[in-house]
Amino acid sequence: MAHKRVAIVSIGSEYAVVSQTLIEDVRRLIAEARQTAASRVNAALTMLYWRIGRRVIDETLRGERAAYGQQIVVSLSRQLVQEYGSSFGEKNLRRMVQFAELFPHEEIVVSLIRQLSWTHFIALLPLKDPLQREFYAELCRVEGWSVRSLRQKIDSMLFERTALSRKAEKLARKELATLREEDRWAPDLVFRDPYVLDFLNLADSYSERDLEAAILRDIESFLLEMGSGFTFVARQKRMVIDGEDHNLDLLFYHRRLRRLVAVELKLGKFKAAYKGQMELYLRWLERNEQEPGEESPLGLILCAEGGQETIALLRLDRSGIRVGQYLTELPPKEVLERKLHESIALSRALTENRSAIGSRQTKKKNRT
Repeated sequence: MAHKRVAIVSIGSEYAVVSQTLIEDVRRLIAEARQTAASRVNAALTMLYWRIGRRVIDETLRGERAAYGQQIVVSLSRQLVQEYGSSFGEKNLRRMVQFAELFPHEEIVVSLIRQLSWTHFIALLPLKDPLQREFYAELCRVEGWSVRSLRQKIDSMLFERTALSRKAEKLARKELATLREEDRWAPDLVFRDPYVLDFLNLADSYSERDLEAAILRDIESFLLEMGSGFTFVARQKRMVIDGEDHNLDLLFYHRRLRRLVAVELKLGKFKAAYKGQMELYLRWLERNEQEPGEESPLGLILCAEGGQETIALLRLDRSGIRVGQYLTELPPKEVLERKLHESIALSRALTENRSAIGSRQTKKKNRT
């Protein structure tokens, strides 16, 4: 027979028996109330800092000299520190101004401060690319990253490794707006290139089966590198097509995309023939595994080396297929940064070239 844990509390000269369940429930209520209060205070302070920054900017615009804005910040800071303490020091006041400059729309700030603290925004302010800054802010809001996690994502160049960074800015902003306004994810926010698999500790020479086995041995680290939302489903998924056995290396499910994700592991450089194989797997999954309410399955082909021009010519995105390079050793950050920037520039150039060709073909067709 189970016994309830109790506590005996003294009330004057008498004692009352209090169940452990009651004590734990009250503790939980107190903790929740404190958390709610802290969140509200943080949101109010962050909004205050934005409004102070906005007000200083408005005042600065009235001046005729650039030095006028600098003088305002210095003078205002001295006065505020005397009255309200070091939180309003010159350095922090300049951050408030920068905050209002980089996040000019109040309605967006209001939506972000429900999840992001002032320290989160301080981590975002040094980012030069507005699209990059918006990407981290939105994903931080949706996924509830800590400040430490946010800084780690920035250091690992997560934005530069997503397919979103390779798209035209107008299209990328549209996908971020959809995430912000509808909480609806696009595949380009999920898939990365490259994937850093240095944790697998592979030997200098390995096979596709060795790579798969290493991933399964450290599936938790692999899922972390893939990104949040992925759930492992199966390895060597068997498919019988026209009486022949086919085996998909790895099968995952992504909760936010509501899609199965088929993963094929390849050694060496990407080959055009991989497209047909993956298309076959995706159509089989669509027919035999897709549940009502789910979107069509997506494919990810992981290769030791990409082939951007081949990938662009095949227009794999139209088939629901992504290609990602995997790195078994993490290169120096400056090397990775240079390669990523070169890759982004090449991808955008190929996309623009394809768009220009399509536009010329449309005009020619219209003339005829």
